[in-house]
Amino acid sequence: MPVDFGLALVESHPKSDMNYWMNNLEHLAPLIEGKIKSLWMTDHLFWNEDFAYEVWTVLSYLAAKFPAFDVGPMVMGQNYRNPGLVAKAAATLQQFSGGRFIMGIGAGWKEDEYRGYGYELPSAKVRLEQLEDSIEIMKRLWTQSGKVSYQGKHYRLHDAVLEPKPIPVPPICVGVKGDKALKIVAKHADWWNISDVNIREFKERSAVLDQYCHDIGRDPKSIRRTWFGRVVTGRSDSEITRLANSWKMPFTTENAFVGTPAQIVEQMSEFVAAGCDYFMIDILGLPDQTILYMVLNEIIEPVRKMG
Repeated sequence: MPVDFGLALVESHPKSDMNYWMNNLEHLAPLIEGKIKSLWMTDHLFWNEDFAYEVWTVLSYLAAKFPAFDVGPMVMGQNYRNPGLVAKAAATLQQFSGGRFIMGIGAGWKEDEYRGYGYELPSAKVRLEQLEDSIEIMKRLWTQSGKVSYQGKHYRLHDAVLEPKPIPVPPICVGVKGDKALKIVAKHADWWNISDVNIREFKERSAVLDQYCHDIGRDPKSIRRTWFGRVVTGRSDSEITRLANSWKMPFTTENAFVGTPAQIVEQMSEFVAAGCDYFMIDILGLPDQTILYMVLNEIIEPVRKMG
């Protein structure tokens, strides 16, 4: 399987440019087509006081505006929205996009967003139970004909009808890394995503997932392994350091791909050797075309050939 890349559109950015992504994607899309396979939007209601956009609205725009790319949330907080309604929205977007939607979902975590918008923040145990209920509901509504019922621990359906069915059924990409959460991945996911980790943690978490798959008789290779995070690159140490310290938190090789293009290719090659074949990357420094071409030609191009 070839190694694929997605461009992650961080949901928030400084108030100096309200239309940051809308304006920049017009110019970036023709340049990245053929090398970057997908566009992803993170799911946050706010981050500090920066601008932030609602993920499903943006995904609908992206799917309509840029037909060369797959689209998906990276990843959707499961309990911001009713899972039955999410299943309906996903099926609709899959229909209108011609089958280009990927269902990225996680347990939810950002406490200030929950409190700010009036949501209860359940315990981690409850959120994982909700996540499993949500995935069960989506899969049943997408695949079972007629009226669908389901009684979970936290969510339920009663004679629900979802038509038309999504064709194809969207891959479910579960973004988690804890032990209990990885059991849900082993049981339900088509793809697994882990964010902001180094190669040691990726290998360790991937090995845990492998064991959980073996425990239930599933082939671990049936789950696609993916990574989400930042790429920080440049020609000089000073340029790389400036970019690495320019965001909400400093980036190092412990939580991002940081270095010259050649160094990042080496870093990514370790992930590929460990089973990762999809990188959803936020490229720091965009829309600077010098950085873009470095990433496209000197990082993505050689890494894609490693698959």
